[in-house]
Amino acid sequence: MKRYLDDQIRQDLQKKMVLLTGPRQVGKTTLSQQLLTEFEGGQYLNYDVVAHRKVIQDQSWRQSAPLLVFDEIHKMPNWKSWLKGVYDGRAPGQSVFITGSARMETFQQTGESLAGRYFKWRLHPLSVREWCDAHQVSPHEALTHLMARGGFPEPALADNEADAQRWRKEYFIGLVREDVLEFSRLKEVNAMRLFAEMLRSRVGSPLSIASMARDLNVSPVTLNKYLEILQALFIVFVVRPWHRNIARATLQAPKIYFYDTGLVLGDEGLKFENLVACHLLKNVQWKQDTRGASVDLHYIRTKDEAEVDFCLSEGNTLTHLIECKLSDTKPHLALGRFAQQWTDALTVQLVRECKAEADTGRLQIRDAAKWLAALEV
Repeated sequence: MKRYLDDQIRQDLQKKMVLLTGPRQVGKTTLSQQLLTEFEGGQYLNYDVVAHRKVIQDQSWRQSAPLLVFDEIHKMPNWKSWLKGVYDGRAPGQSVFITGSARMETFQQTGESLAGRYFKWRLHPLSVREWCDAHQVSPHEALTHLMARGGFPEPALADNEADAQRWRKEYFIGLVREDVLEFSRLKEVNAMRLFAEMLRSRVGSPLSIASMARDLNVSPVTLNKYLEILQALFIVFVVRPWHRNIARATLQAPKIYFYDTGLVLGDEGLKFENLVACHLLKNVQWKQDTRGASVDLHYIRTKDEAEVDFCLSEGNTLTHLIECKLSDTKPHLALGRFAQQWTDALTVQLVRECKAEADTGRLQIRDAAKWLAALEV
């Protein structure tokens, strides 16, 4: 299945090394295998595979390979300086593609810098647009399918719902049991698992770390570390409140969403909000990675508890105000209020079951499936 980054990565491999990160099983290996079919004689090496690891450590891969794919290389000690040496000493015309299921910046190490040698990309789960393009279905059919299955390729493409649920159970258990050990001690895994389970039912609400720390009998500092690990492994992502002063926004309570909408515990409204959050983050990071744009995803919540689910910013300016509703086409009061405050921002109320789109002043009530399908990726 062709993914939205295929063409961009193919072009960038002709210029620099390419680093691709994203959640485990989101399609990175499949994407790299598809690229290898276009580079006859290319070689794939995964640091997690013992036989591959020896080839990596000995640097005994085929020197004539037009494309070298290194997977999970960030797990190797001093990987940055090693990778710099490999890239600088590669054969003429040889391309280097790096993939990993954790954020490379999480593994910051002293020593050599890779600055100027690579392009960075982040692969996200399938979107409404991707599903429509791949399967020639309507946006409504695509949205319904992704709401039920989530956007990870294996459960989305599974023959039935039971197989998708079996995948999801093993996926979540494996992430916490195996990947978390890359970052923390064995005795912390149970606490991390409980924390991740608790987050599944807290999607879309401002997160009280202090309250959850008391429930888990750990310190807020420890719980913040756990949250950083879950973010680094692309299990959850954080949406912080909008504020022109970044420091003040950081101090306010974040909202948590899962990269896999299927992991959300709650009603259809919460799952829909999580799915929209995934689409917005995917498009924000697409603009960051393709154009270097200073765009970001936030939410708005005031002291009097007026709240809008999401807002998009570019620099110090709000460009979009977005509220999610399952079926209510009545204009959201807070959305209308903020539309008057930020007059340059596009104001949209996305409705999952929208019988008729409408404009009320500056507020646009839109069919969510069609709106999401019209996003860039």
